[in-house]
Amino acid sequence: MEFGTKLIHGGISQDQTTGAVSVPIYQTSTFAQSTLGGSPAYEYSRTGNPTRLAVEKLIAELENGAAGYAFASGSAAIHTVFSLFSAGDHIVVGNDVYGGTFRLLNTVLKRQGLNFTAVDTRDLTTVASAITPKTKAIYLETPTNPLMHISDISALAKLAQQQNLLTIVDNTFASPYVQRPLDLGADIVLHSASKYLGGHSDLIAGLVVTKTEELGEKIGYLQNAIGGILAPQDSWLLQRGMKTLAVRMAAHQKNAQQIFEFLQQDSRISKIYYPGDPNGTDYQLAKRQMDGFGGMISFELTTDLSVKKFIESLKLITLAESLGSVESLIEVPAIMTHGSIPEKIRLANGISNRLIRLSVGIEQVTDLLGDLRTALNAAQNFY
Repeated sequence: MEFGTKLIHGGISQDQTTGAVSVPIYQTSTFAQSTLGGSPAYEYSRTGNPTRLAVEKLIAELENGAAGYAFASGSAAIHTVFSLFSAGDHIVVGNDVYGGTFRLLNTVLKRQGLNFTAVDTRDLTTVASAITPKTKAIYLETPTNPLMHISDISALAKLAQQQNLLTIVDNTFASPYVQRPLDLGADIVLHSASKYLGGHSDLIAGLVVTKTEELGEKIGYLQNAIGGILAPQDSWLLQRGMKTLAVRMAAHQKNAQQIFEFLQQDSRISKIYYPGDPNGTDYQLAKRQMDGFGGMISFELTTDLSVKKFIESLKLITLAESLGSVESLIEVPAIMTHGSIPEKIRLANGISNRLIRLSVGIEQVTDLLGDLRTALNAAQNFY
């Protein structure tokens, strides 16, 4: 099946009992068992639930993986994946990751004995030099949050395989519509499914897909043992949202391209971070590795403009954390999503206090352009 068809008919797309074309919400904590000591398909909803299984099967098919698992949030998914490792293990991580990931690594997992080295994963030499005898994995985002850096998944996976390491890729910003890391050699792919996969700002969820059944069994064991599972109602909402991913992503990307061209022509924009920028350092890699450039753009205003006035003058684009929804969302990472990262580290990684991140929605693009133009004028006249 083609990807767009797989979104609708992949995984478990109908109820196996009644034939309902929408998998029911099995709102139950436990399941009746017919025999003592048997092996029922379902016994307790933390261990397995038919509604959750449907979305897990679907994401596994979309990422061309062996097994998929759904969690209560993207952070829960990341925490579960890092629970594969033991005290004393070392992981090489990308230096431009979501602030919540940075917080989890540095304030929780370090206390539990895991060690991390943050590097620019676009530089293979730097990644290789960070590997130690205790290194177990390379963890990265691509595109990164919020600077849209693109790392070569195939090259990193090859390096990892040579060192007997796992390659773990956060694919949230791309979605499987744009990029499929397992096809490029990664071992684990994960998503904050609250974003593009859900697509409607109405749920919190995380997803993990493994390349092999063996690795999937380990994640499945941890999912059950830790218990950060996705509830039936949110599993149903997520599967429903995923069915329209193809049409939404096509609209996100079309709008993002036009907004990039608008920003590029405006002298009040000092810098733009967008994978589809032909003059960007990562452009050729993005063209080779991705089936499009996604719907995320970050940019900086010239110093004579007020960032605060610009943001607060927007009427249509919503000031809010999160991304990947049908409505356009905007935020300032240094204050919001990446506020947990110390300023010195943020600045060293290129996240300035003037950086603005825009998640381009699927509204009529002329309205979005008009909103941006009005806000830029207001910010310019503020001083």
